[in-house]
This record gives sequence, C-alpha cells and structure tokens, in this order.
Amino acid sequence: MRDKLATISINIPIILFVFMVQTPQLGNRELSQVECQISKWNLSESLPSNTAPLIQRLPITCCQTDLSCLDQVIYQPDNSNLTQKKALVTSIDRSLKYLQTSQAVVAYQNYPVKEITRDRVIKSLTRFRELLINSQSATELHAAIEKEFVYYQSVGKDQKGTVLFTAYYEPLYIASRVKTGEFRYPVYQLPSDFNNWPQPHPTRLELEGADGLQGDKGKLKGAELFWFSDRLEPYMIQIQGSAKLQLTDGTFTSIGYAGNTAYNYKSIGRELANDGKLPLQGMTMPIILDYFQKHPQELNIYIPRDPSFVFFQENHGAPAQGSINVPLTPERSIATDKSLMPPGALALIRAAFPFVAANGSLEHQIVSRYVLDQDTGGAIKGAGRVDYFLGTGKTAGDRAGVTVSNGQLFYLLLKPTP
Repeated sequence: MRDKLATISINIPIILFVFMVQTPQLGNRELSQVECQISKWNLSESLPSNTAPLIQRLPITCCQTDLSCLDQVIYQPDNSNLTQKKALVTSIDRSLKYLQTSQAVVAYQNYPVKEITRDRVIKSLTRFRELLINSQSATELHAAIEKEFVYYQSVGKDQKGTVLFTAYYEPLYIASRVKTGEFRYPVYQLPSDFNNWPQPHPTRLELEGADGLQGDKGKLKGAELFWFSDRLEPYMIQIQGSAKLQLTDGTFTSIGYAGNTAYNYKSIGRELANDGKLPLQGMTMPIILDYFQKHPQELNIYIPRDPSFVFFQENHGAPAQGSINVPLTPERSIATDKSLMPPGALALIRAAFPFVAANGSLEHQIVSRYVLDQDTGGAIKGAGRVDYFLGTGKTAGDRAGVTVSNGQLFYLLLKPTP
C-alpha cells in the first residue's frame, strides 16, 4: 500500500504502437521494419467508456528486430541475472499461496471481467510456472505462451491501451527507537482505539501539526514507533508503504503498512506545480526532493496539505508486503487498482524503465517483464496506472524516482478449454 509524491500525467518519449483488435495471429512470418515500428501494442481505436477494464486479444507475435518483446533477462547467463528465473518462480508461488485464501475467494466473487476467475488464474499460474522452469530461452517461453495463452489487455487511461507506469521502492533510513534531540520525527503504529475514531478522521495537520512534532498532544500520543532526524523521511515511508531501518545501536529492522486514515492521498508534487514552484511537465521525485533540500522550511507548508495518514508495524526484517499480504519481489511485483485488476494474477508489462549503465548513469530501455499483480496504492487508480516495485535501498530509489513512462499492461490466462 503506497502513494506517490506526484500523480504525473506527462509523456516521456516512447514509441507507442497500434494494434487492431481483430487482427489474425501473425504466426512466424517475419514482419517488416515498418510493421515493427507501428504494429500491435496499443488498441487501434478508443473503446466506449463503459467497456470492461480488460479486453481479450491474442498474444503478441514478436518481430525479429524487436527483441524487447521478450523478457530476455530471465535467461541471460551473467551472474547478476542467474536469480531472475528463481525470483519469478518465487513470486508466482506467493501469488498461488494468496489465491488459496478466503481473501482471494472474496476478491474474485464480483470481479468485473466474468471470464477471469480465481480457478482460471490458479491454473494459468501453475501452467506458466511449468513452462518457465522447463524452457531454455525467452523465445521458447514466448512460443509456448502464443500456443496456450490469451492476453487480456488493460484499456488504459485513454481506452486505447495506454498505461502510465511509475515505480516505487523500499527506502533504507537511519532511525532511533527513542526520541532524542536529533531524532525527533516519528512514524506511528496503529493506535489501539483507531477503530473507534469518529469519521471524518482527523487530517494529517490535525494529527501531527504543521511541523510534524505535535503528535504527542492528541490522538497519536503513545503510538510512536520509530524516530527520524529528517522530517521528509517518515513522510516518504508513508508514500512508499514500508522501509528498512538501520537503528542507532547498529541493528536493523523493518516496518510495513498497518492501516491508514480515510482520506485520499494528495500529491505534494502537484501542489508545488499548482503554486508555480515547479513545472508539472517533467516532474520526477529527484526534482521534488531537490526542491525541499533547498527549501526545507516549505515542508511545513506542503506535507500538511496531504490529509491522508499511514500507520506502521515493526516487521523485524521481513520483506515488504503487498496488499494481498504476500512479500513483494523486486522487479516482479506490480501495484494496480484492485477494484479493476485481478489480484495475484500473472501480467506482462512493456514500457521504458531506467537501468544502471556501466558508467553508473541511468539509461531508459524499453523492456517487457513478466510480473505478478500483488499490491495497490492510494494514487494508483483506474485502468491506466501501474506502479512497479524495484526493491530496497538507494539504487532502487534512484531508479524509481525517474520512472515515468507510457506503456502497456497485459494479463496472461490459459485459453478456455473447448
């Protein structure tokens, strides 16, 4: 469960493709370079606004010159990626475990796409897992998917399949178990009387004050969990939904989502843009963080404008968990709007994501990745939004901070049994 510093509606240069819904399967014929550039990824024309969030279509046949169609990293021989297949299998197993729970049964009872059932999702995951383990290349795996699966494509934010991708991560911060002169800004556990709080709930400003230091004067008194030296850090944890902590005594622990007040998240990035402090076009998390490093006093203006408030629990080093209560897998878990998208299901995402180059810089590459839908977030609303989990620590945070791109989202389901 997380939110976003900025709910951004900008376009990063990326090749957008068009696909005719009724186009016949292209088989193995080689497509021309022109077809590779303009074919297949997006829906060809806008669908009615009352269309279901997912539209069935055939798997995409890869162009020989468009290797980004394949999730090649699973099979790369270098040591840094030997664990990619294992990570994907682990993520699948976590979804299968969730799908056996009463929570999953309830989630699928009223799912808006009637042919996507919990039983079909389970069978699809189980079969994909077998193909993944036994296949020796991305091409072999893709060929098996073309034969046995169909895609359900998200209609996106424009009813043409365009999905806005951002990314999130698990920060690593230094914290203290006790309040000190340096460590003054707390995160809070869920108050014991929270279920009895009257609604509307108190706002963030009413709970912790404009400076973030007044929580012990009201409903948050005694609920302090850990303390931080920088006011922005506990707020960032509320946005990301979890954190790893290095404590002042040298030990490590972790915290994760435990609850939240009944308010929608308000983006402080958008608030900065509304006030003319930063342009909305091109806004990224590093730009927002840089602004507050230069103007720290303005944290007391903009953080209180977000009325929502998130509570945490200590997880003692356990990995970050998604909204379906399974651990998230770096680069194999996504967050979507769970009122529209099938929880725990297998998906294929394609968009431009940043990767660390040999010289240490971040370079965007258009890639495809098989992922599991295991989380949600306060700013992740509608069929046109996906948040991609990139892991823990600074590098993951650097990458997440500049991830803003348009792409496509597909769910993989076995073909119906005749």
